[in-house]
Amino acid sequence: MMPRYSRKTAFLFALTLAIALAAGFVAQGTIDKVLAVAEEPYQHLRIFTEVLSLVQKNYVEEVKSKDLVYGAIRGMVGNLDPHSAFMSPEMYREMQVDTRGEFGGIGIQIGIKDNLLTVIAPIEGTPADRAGIKAGDKIFKVNGVSTKDLTLTEAVEKMRGPKGTQVTITLFREGWSEPKDVTITREIIKIQSVKSKMLEEGIGYLRITQFQEQTGEDVHKALKTLEGQKIHSLIIDLRNNPGGLLNAAVEVSDKFLPPNKLVVYIKGRNGVKDEFFTRAGEQSQEYPLVVLINEGSASASEIVAGALQDWGRAVLVGAQTFGKGSVQTVLPLSDGSALRLTTARYYTPKGRAIQETGIAPDIAVKPPAVAAKKGEPRPRVILREKDLERHLQNDQKKDPEQEKSAPPSDTSLLDPEEKGDKEDPQLQRAIDLLKTWKVFKALPAAKVG
Repeated sequence: MMPRYSRKTAFLFALTLAIALAAGFVAQGTIDKVLAVAEEPYQHLRIFTEVLSLVQKNYVEEVKSKDLVYGAIRGMVGNLDPHSAFMSPEMYREMQVDTRGEFGGIGIQIGIKDNLLTVIAPIEGTPADRAGIKAGDKIFKVNGVSTKDLTLTEAVEKMRGPKGTQVTITLFREGWSEPKDVTITREIIKIQSVKSKMLEEGIGYLRITQFQEQTGEDVHKALKTLEGQKIHSLIIDLRNNPGGLLNAAVEVSDKFLPPNKLVVYIKGRNGVKDEFFTRAGEQSQEYPLVVLINEGSASASEIVAGALQDWGRAVLVGAQTFGKGSVQTVLPLSDGSALRLTTARYYTPKGRAIQETGIAPDIAVKPPAVAAKKGEPRPRVILREKDLERHLQNDQKKDPEQEKSAPPSDTSLLDPEEKGDKEDPQLQRAIDLLKTWKVFKALPAAKVG
């Protein structure tokens, strides 16, 4: 999740200016202490410049200094959490394209588990989905190159490419005796972030697959269409939604909560809160609302689900969410590259930390098992934030409110494959809940004599 950069820049500039002005009024003894503290990182930088010089002078082949510096930066940021990354100018431009929901590639979400590149989930309807790639698959190679030392950003860059070109990935899946090569033709991945339809008996269905620049407006249009069809209740499906833009999550929450309601707040190392509220606008009607979540619901999905749950606006049905509750700020650099740096954590309106823990459903419902050999059910591998290498810890101690969100053991099944409505037990449970809601509402009030 990425807040706007401009405010961050202003803060950094103001802080630098304040330090520069204060320097003229500090006693000499204090200056000596400040210099002593500041000297420590420069001692380590001296070692770096020595190594850089030795490599340039003595390495068996000529190496560009830019490649060496970029590699060193990647190594430095690679020691942080799994969501911080250095982006070359090309990668930074591609990231900006991603937020508009269109790029050339195969369509998978990936992470690092047990030091291996692992599929979190394929994006439905994409080449990866059609090729049969599943959640939990390990990616050993991309076009014959080992993924062992690749960052997530580098791995994504290798799998992206122009429409019509091919990429071969070497996969290993639990139950296989050896890795297999899968060759996939890249396409322009256009992620339609909002889909809607009418279900039975006046129940509307709204699926959000990702939070992009236009998602808030697309949700608004979809609601207008559904409300024009006289829905009396609504299901919002956030399953396998990996997240996206913070402002899009707030805009979607605007549609279901009154103005000036806290949606989420972030808190960085300095402990200062930055709060995000719903704005005055056109809210949806006050019909019953059910939100579907699962292990693939992350980041912005968890923000929306957590806000609607905290304010008592919706009942959450499904499985514990992914637990990606950290804020990434994109900081452009002077040569066109950029640093995506984790700068804060997300908290729900009631102060629950999302990081590592996620959001617990009000009603837990497991998805169906996936048929394996001879019709036997085969559990899917579940990958959550807490399984990623170097993930940030939840910074809150356990208390009764936090215990509600404690992740259960991984006994549920993750099935990212699209099912028919009748074969989707989570969706059917939501429909039954809304039907029951309607029945109870219609009951006459009991008379007390």
